Amino acid sequence: MDLSNPKILKGGVFTDERGELLYNNEFDLSMIKRMYTIKHPDKSIVRAWQGHQQEHKYFKCIRGSFVVAWKKIDDFNNPTDNNKVGFTILKESENNVLSISAGYANGLKALESNSEIMVFSDCKLGESLDDKIRFDKDLWLDWKQF
Repeated sequence: MDLSNPKILKGGVFTDERGELLYNNEFDLSMIKRMYTIKHPDKSIVRAWQGHQQEHKYFKCIRGSFVVAWKKIDDFNNPTDNNKVGFTILKESENNVLSISAGYANGLKALESNSEIMVFSDCKLGESLDDKIRFDKDLWLDWKQF
């Protein structure tokens, strides 16, 4: 599967008399080196923009819902506004995973209080810290629209 651009890896839910089974058979975990969760206690927090030249990240909402945005970075030292911002809504109930490859900046905002998102990475912590480039959260997207 080509993971060079952001895309949704579709999950699903199977329900029977025993309860629900949430699954995502498109999400290949073989390259994952670490994972962590982020909890937003309210809807006012914006966590943006973190860019990575090497790191590939995956996002899965595990409680509530989030808007997750991305922007292709043409120059990590002096990015332009040439590339459009993409975004999607991740919901706990849909069980989808968003894949964002290296070369992008990402940001997120909870759409419900106490929402949690799980992040998976193909880099160890030290590699990620060496690769992370932060940009001002107010660049490229009006987060107030969400």
